[in-house]
Amino acid sequence: MATIYVPVTGMIQQVRPVTNECAQHLITIRSSDGITNFIVDSDTYVIGAFRLRPGMTITAFYDGTAPIPLIYPPQYRAVFIGRNNSRENMYAGIFDDDLLSEDGTLKLTPDQNTEIVTSNGQRYTCGLGAHVLIVYYTTSTRSIPAITTPRKIIVIL
Repeated sequence: MATIYVPVTGMIQQVRPVTNECAQHLITIRSSDGITNFIVDSDTYVIGAFRLRPGMTITAFYDGTAPIPLIYPPQYRAVFIGRNNSRENMYAGIFDDDLLSEDGTLKLTPDQNTEIVTSNGQRYTCGLGAHVLIVYYTTSTRSIPAITTPRKIIVIL
């Protein structure tokens, strides 16, 4: 079964260390759906390596296929975290060689203005298919799949 990255967008309410864990933090996000907690550790890719602080609006992605504890508020292990821009959408997922997302909801049509980089910020010039991509885009068609020309694509190798 393929990994499905589920986004949660909201404002950070609290950041606190996890007891007895040196490199783990628990962040609490308030979204339109309520409160969600995320474990952030050394395996979490924080896009742009910014420091997480209360008051920031972010999008956190978790693995929708991973087992989760049945607690309230829900708590997930964050896989990716990015700053949220109200005029821009973020999508994370695997794309095929035709740049169609694995779930069939988004088709990419990058152009010469699309910034394509690796997770460490280096320019990427190879094929995008069969990779996990984090995509930033502003507009898309209303078709299924939605078609967009992204502003930026981050290739997770």
